[in-house]
Amino acid sequence: MLPDHVANQIAAGEVVQRPASVVKELLENAVDAKATDIKLIIKDAGKSLVQVIDNGLGMSVTDARLCFERHATSKIRLAEDLFSLNTKGFRGEALASIAAIAHVEMKTKQDQDELGTHIVIEGSKFVSQEVAVLPKGTSFSVKNLFFNIPARRNFLKSDTVEHRHILDEFQRVALAHPNIHFTMFHNGSEMFNLPASNYRQRIVNIFSGKTNEKLVPIQENTEIVGIQGFVSKPEFAKKNRGEQFFFVNDRFIKSGYLHHAIMAAYEGLLKDGSQPSYFIYLNVPPNTIDINIHPTKTEIKFDDEHALYAILRSSVKHSLGQFNVAPVLDFDRDANLDTPYDYEGKEASMPLIQVNANFNPFGDPAPAKSYSDRSSSYSSNASSYNYTKKQDTSSWEGLYVGLKQEVETLTPIEDIEFESEEVTGSLFNDKEIEEAVHRTYQIHKKYIVSPIKSGMVIIDQQRAHQRVLYEQFLTNMTVNQASSQQLLFPLNLYFSSTEIDLIVELQLSLVNTGFVFEEINEDSVVISGLPVNVTESEVSILLEQLLSDLQDGIPESSFSQNDSIAKSMAKSLAVKTGTYLTEKEQENLLNGLFACKEPNVSPFHKPTFITMRVEDLDKKFAV
Repeated sequence: MLPDHVANQIAAGEVVQRPASVVKELLENAVDAKATDIKLIIKDAGKSLVQVIDNGLGMSVTDARLCFERHATSKIRLAEDLFSLNTKGFRGEALASIAAIAHVEMKTKQDQDELGTHIVIEGSKFVSQEVAVLPKGTSFSVKNLFFNIPARRNFLKSDTVEHRHILDEFQRVALAHPNIHFTMFHNGSEMFNLPASNYRQRIVNIFSGKTNEKLVPIQENTEIVGIQGFVSKPEFAKKNRGEQFFFVNDRFIKSGYLHHAIMAAYEGLLKDGSQPSYFIYLNVPPNTIDINIHPTKTEIKFDDEHALYAILRSSVKHSLGQFNVAPVLDFDRDANLDTPYDYEGKEASMPLIQVNANFNPFGDPAPAKSYSDRSSSYSSNASSYNYTKKQDTSSWEGLYVGLKQEVETLTPIEDIEFESEEVTGSLFNDKEIEEAVHRTYQIHKKYIVSPIKSGMVIIDQQRAHQRVLYEQFLTNMTVNQASSQQLLFPLNLYFSSTEIDLIVELQLSLVNTGFVFEEINEDSVVISGLPVNVTESEVSILLEQLLSDLQDGIPESSFSQNDSIAKSMAKSLAVKTGTYLTEKEQENLLNGLFACKEPNVSPFHKPTFITMRVEDLDKKFAV
């Protein structure tokens, strides 16, 4: 039998992976306590302190002590309760696991009690339990996470990465409960202040920017599921999958199956590789889902997934069509084609047709009239039209008189001189052969073929261009001599608060590549200058790709940071497969590649070209 403190530390590995896990558990407990105001305070990305203060129901003295025991919970009593869950937690492992690996201080008081309880625990050991004067609710402080497991603490990422994970957990809980007032502080500064509101306002308050105009509402109620929420318009789709949220009974979940239903609804509306944003709230009967299949409770098993898939896909597609986001058949009539009011009800009059019964098409035509006569007679009858008289051919022999003399005066064929053609032994002259040796060819708008002495070289145009751009950007950033093109009208780009923080952190490196930032606001950036090889239309795509590549963490060292930025920008700006290149562009790319320090591989360590020798070709033709 393992000692209790060892068993708790092992169990903590399933529940507490990083400071964000503690944030999730404490916020969900505060929500379950029916709090209307929740504060989250963190220091050093949660490594030094994670504190959650709520104004919920609080706990009695007995419950305050028991909540730190393993498998002790107030949320279920029988196994059958697992299929009628209306709370976030139910296993009774979270607080015991957190207390096993940190210094924990809890203050709690119920509304009807005069005094509250103050408990201090360090690594599963009760240090003190005292009576204290406290406000209604619970305050839970977790300090020095993993203080007794140094190996786990060493595996934590940088403060930037851990802070981003905490933000993710905070946003998920805040989005699920717009009726609760949430506040978040990091190192003494307020990051979020989200007043109680509706779903739409909560989404806009968290992601700021132009989120409001991106959202298309969804509403559908069936016996199987109730669906409400929002999806984004196709033109606002991004490269990354950041703003994608599913909530089932106010619990955040991940589901590749339901994500596929959303993507199917957007079929034909998105560019390749683009991802829509969505905030979908599903309400299903608790007995039709099983939450207890994953330690983090982010995966759920549904009874009838196929029906859920079909309903979700139809709902999204209907909303996109209803709000004129997706193309639909328009059966509205054109008002210009309506019958005028004065003629409504009147019958159409039959046209009168006049026929000249005496007209004979085979008879002699009428004599030609003057223009004035003809113009006046056009309206009378058909027999008055002018016809050209046919030429008399009775004396046709006379047409050839004198023709013989004209033929005899022509130059005899023997006296005609012809230019002599030079006969050579080859199809091409030497000059053409010399030009052909240095010529490049593009195959399937993907590969460039160029002959060399030993055979030929086949180059992947996308990977080759990535290598060229990568070395250019890296040189500019390290030497700090990047040239910039000034814009006539500055660009104003909108980002979420998390993305703005990333841009601020990367600002110096981006300036070294050629970007000029005029302003950086809370939800937007104003750019007045771009690198020379970047166009205005590519800026938003480039920055989105860069933020997506670095969302898992920015390297600490400046060289690694520059390397990551150069790779991301090279990937975004490189010529893509399927792009036609002129012969001059092919030669420039070829020369640029072989002028690189490492032309053999792309920045992502994939080969840029292969060579085929004449001997290899000979073997192919050998029988």
